[in-house]
Amino acid sequence: MRKLRLLLDQMLDEEVANALRAQGHDAVRVCEIGLATADDQVILERAISDDRLLVTLDEHFGDWAVLPLSEHPGVVRVKAAPATTARILGVLVPFLEKAADRGFRDHLVIVRSTGVRWIRTGSLR
Repeated sequence: MRKLRLLLDQMLDEEVANALRAQGHDAVRVCEIGLATADDQVILERAISDDRLLVTLDEHFGDWAVLPLSEHPGVVRVKAAPATTARILGVLVPFLEKAADRGFRDHLVIVRSTGVRWIRTGSLR
């Protein structure tokens, strides 16, 4: 399994980051880089500039009117209800184990316990 460079949005706690790091991923939480209260656009720009796959629970990343996605390293939106650390990890870790070797670039991936949806968001290269 390929190890991924991940940027974890505000709502993903240290336990999530540590579990992903234990899997070998290079996981950075936005609060660790001074973006704890940044808007989604700023966080996405940082993910792009650092070439990191953005992991979020935020629904705005699927609403093109609020936050259009063009070229980016990829966005994974986890849907886990309720969004406890255990539920998030129960969905996210197995997904990353299976999908780490896929190309995330210019895709929004919606991950839930019942399945995964890959949406092409950027232009073809």
